[in-house]
Amino acid sequence: MQGKGEVQRGTWQRVDRAAPLIARAVATLSAASAVLTGCSGGVFDPQGPIAAGNTKILLNSLAVMLVIVIPTLIALLLFAWKFRATNSQSRYDPEFVYSGRIELIVWGIPTLTILFLGGLIYYGSHHLDPRTPIASDKPQLNVQVVALDWKWLFIYPDQQVATVNKLVIPAGVPIHFTLTSASVMNAFFVPQLGSMIYAMNGMQTDLHLQADHVGTYYGQSAHFSGDGFSNMHFQVHAIPAQEFDAFISGLKAETGVLNADVYLKLAQQGSDVSATTFGHAQPGLFDAIVHQALPPGPGPADNKAGSKPGIRPESSPSPTASANPATKQREEAHNAR
Repeated sequence: MQGKGEVQRGTWQRVDRAAPLIARAVATLSAASAVLTGCSGGVFDPQGPIAAGNTKILLNSLAVMLVIVIPTLIALLLFAWKFRATNSQSRYDPEFVYSGRIELIVWGIPTLTILFLGGLIYYGSHHLDPRTPIASDKPQLNVQVVALDWKWLFIYPDQQVATVNKLVIPAGVPIHFTLTSASVMNAFFVPQLGSMIYAMNGMQTDLHLQADHVGTYYGQSAHFSGDGFSNMHFQVHAIPAQEFDAFISGLKAETGVLNADVYLKLAQQGSDVSATTFGHAQPGLFDAIVHQALPPGPGPADNKAGSKPGIRPESSPSPTASANPATKQREEAHNAR
C-alpha cells in the first residue's frame, strides 16, 4: 500500500507541475482565437476576388518567410545547447576559416526565398493590377471618386447622381473606380474588397474592385491629410442588383443638384460630414476637377483663419529659451551665420 501511495503521490505531483503548462496553453489558444476573431472585417476577411488574391499573396509570403524563420530559431536553440560552456564534448576550432557546406546554406536558402517571393510579386503585380478589369459576364459600374478635406465624394457618371460618404454598389458586379483628389494626396481603401490606391490632385488613377456578397463594408482614408483625417471614412453598401436599380431611381427623384458651385462649397475643409445624396450630378464635373478647371481645395496647410498651419501639434517655444533681448539677438545673429 505504501508503494502504491508513493506512485499516486508522484502522479499528483506530475499533474500539479503540468497544470500551469496546460493553463498557459489554454491562454495562448484563447489569445490566438481573439486575434483571429479581430481579423473579421479586415484584409483577412476578403469579400471579393481582388481582396481574396491579396490575402492569398500575404499568406503565401508569410509561409515562404517562415521556412527561414522557424529553422533559424530552432538552430539557434540547438547551437546554444550544444556549444554551452559546460559541454566538454563540443569541439573548439579557433583556426576555422571556410566551409563550403555552410556557405551553400547561408547563401542558397536566402536566394531561394528571394526567388519564391519574387515569383509571388510578379504574379500579383499582373494578376491583381488595379487597372486590369475584372472578368465578368456583367457590365461594370463606373464610379468617380474625389477625395476632399475631409470627406469622400462619389459620382455615378452614367446615372448622373452622386453621394458623399456613402457608396452603394451592386453585389457581384465589377466596379471601375476612377479617382482623384481635390487637394492633397490621399488613399482610398476598402480592406474587405481589395487593393488600396492613391488619389492625387491633377491626376487620375484607376481601380477595379468587386463585392461578391451583399453586406456593408468599412472604407477609409489610408493616408494622413490633415486635422480631419481620423473622421475621413465611409460605408460601402453592397446590395442586390435589383435593389441597386431602385436605389438609383430613388436618388433621381431627389432635388439635390451637384454642380460647380455646390462642389466648391463641398471642397471647403470640414469633417464629421453625414452621408449626403444628390439627385443630379453635372456632367463633366469629375474631368473639370482632374484638369483643375475647378480650383483645388485649400489643403491642410490653411485653416479657417488662414494664418496658421492646420496641422497638429503646433510648435511651442523651447522652455530653455532666454527672455533676455540681448541674448535673443546673439542667438539670431548666430543662426544667421
